[in-house]
Amino acid sequence: HISTVDGPEIQLLRTQKVALIEVLSADADFVLQHADSRGLLSLHSYRQLKACRGPSEKVTDLIDLIIQTGPEAAQGLLELLKDQALQETFPMLKDLQISTLCSENKRKRKQAPEVQDTISSKRICNSVTEKQLMKVARAIGRRWREIGRLALDIPSVKLEQFEEDHSQHVERVFAMLRHWQTCQREKATAARLHSLLSQEDWALPSESIDFLLETD
Repeated sequence: HISTVDGPEIQLLRTQKVALIEVLSADADFVLQHADSRGLLSLHSYRQLKACRGPSEKVTDLIDLIIQTGPEAAQGLLELLKDQALQETFPMLKDLQISTLCSENKRKRKQAPEVQDTISSKRICNSVTEKQLMKVARAIGRRWREIGRLALDIPSVKLEQFEEDHSQHVERVFAMLRHWQTCQREKATAARLHSLLSQEDWALPSESIDFLLETD
């Protein structure tokens, strides 16, 4: 007989589900993007969730899907919720009891967490500047459309518009970053942009974007 007893990860998600929905609904697409970048969702599931109408519906369906998938996916989601980018975007995550099951190894592998935490806490409130955006624009190469679509969640139509409006590559990328900044408003911090541009598939070399974490 297959055991119907849920693993501790799934039980934890179930107990925190209501609170998580409330917190994560503030920016459901951001959560989806990160879940997708960590391989927690199939392309089909990602598209299905993106098509959900309301943010709380997206988050509810995401958690349900992860619970149905099994303990490994649940562990993946719990570790994602401890990610620096999510903790910055959703400060209330720190109040939820989701840290109990995250593996110690992860913490050991992460270099100098104290330094990272200090940097991120100083940068949380600092909106990214135009000067920083221009430096980032110079660092982004031919994959700018992919970065725009996947990392910054900008529709293809917009990217085509930037291409038509600007003949210079850097100007196109700068326009894309400015659009992201406008859409994100107070969430457009240097630390968050750094986090989005550090994702595995389209990660920029750290030396070209680490200036975003400088605190002066």
